[in-house]
Amino acid sequence: MAYKLFIPGPTEVNEEVREKMSVEMMGHRSKTFSVLYDQVSSKLKKMLGTQNRVFLSTSSALGVMEACVRNLVKNKSLNLVCGAFSDRWYKMVGECGKQADKIEVEWGRAIKPEMVDEKLKTGQYDTLFITHNETSTGVMNPIAEIMAVARKYPDIVVCVDAVSSLAGAKIEVDKLGLDVCLASVQKSFALPPGLAIFSCSQKAIDRSKEVEGRGYYFDFQMFVKYDDKSQTISTPSIAHINALNYQLDRILAESMDKREARLTEMAEYTRQWALDQGFELFSEPGYESVTLTCIKNNLGIDVAAVINQVKELGMEFGNGYGKVKGQAFRIAHMGDLCMADIKAVTGAIAAVIGSSTQAEV
Repeated sequence: MAYKLFIPGPTEVNEEVREKMSVEMMGHRSKTFSVLYDQVSSKLKKMLGTQNRVFLSTSSALGVMEACVRNLVKNKSLNLVCGAFSDRWYKMVGECGKQADKIEVEWGRAIKPEMVDEKLKTGQYDTLFITHNETSTGVMNPIAEIMAVARKYPDIVVCVDAVSSLAGAKIEVDKLGLDVCLASVQKSFALPPGLAIFSCSQKAIDRSKEVEGRGYYFDFQMFVKYDDKSQTISTPSIAHINALNYQLDRILAESMDKREARLTEMAEYTRQWALDQGFELFSEPGYESVTLTCIKNNLGIDVAAVINQVKELGMEFGNGYGKVKGQAFRIAHMGDLCMADIKAVTGAIAAVIGSSTQAEV
């Protein structure tokens, strides 16, 4: 049975987008592919508000996160940790044999700009890793405020994990001053998993020249070499790139302002629904994500059982992640979902919870 997805990824994919995955095959060194590559690159730059290069990687975003470590960290990075996925990026630095410090806050809390300033002014760091939208907690860190601080330290290369926010929240790369902004396409882009994209500033490209041990598959210098030819380093998922080209047309036609407004409306509805049910929000007030809501299980429901019962109604939402599994649950409102979809899934959850309560009585 197929379920309509309200999990934090992969997200629901429209049939017309899936059909674009059935493209006739082409050579990845052909002129036809280069035309497709240039179209996608141009549209991504417009969506991101950047003149920087934009690269395509047939990998998960995790691969690009490791690429940032291998290409950009010379001496030591500063990682902003507020949940499972930002912590993974921090641990990755050590696994790559490099040094990192972290600013860590309790799950559900956001990173504040003054915390970042306090660490950066020590002059110990050459790279800053920021997770914009922490998928495990539903916290959206204040990227504009953090970047206002980071720009005071122009030698630092700033990398942003926008995996679950890009194409949902409006992120203006050049205005913010981001050196790398990365995401995978199975979340707010609403495509099947298997492709990652990232913008890369000249500062980041120049930094990578100074760093040894970059590897090959994720070497920024190799990305540049092949980008100059409107190609990828190795054989890419051409089907994904074709579908992305089509989906970018839809995103740009809607506009990022309207897309963010649509997601924000669903987010606000979901938060209020949770409060009306007697739940509490897991995320710190004022820092809630616009692409997914993390809800505290203060009512003590059997989250896994409710998920299974709602699946019987044809919809699937997410359990808490990692150490908060069962203690929270997550409802995604990203990609091409609309208010009717969110009302349907929240209504189903409420009905299941209500019937369970009546059964206990």
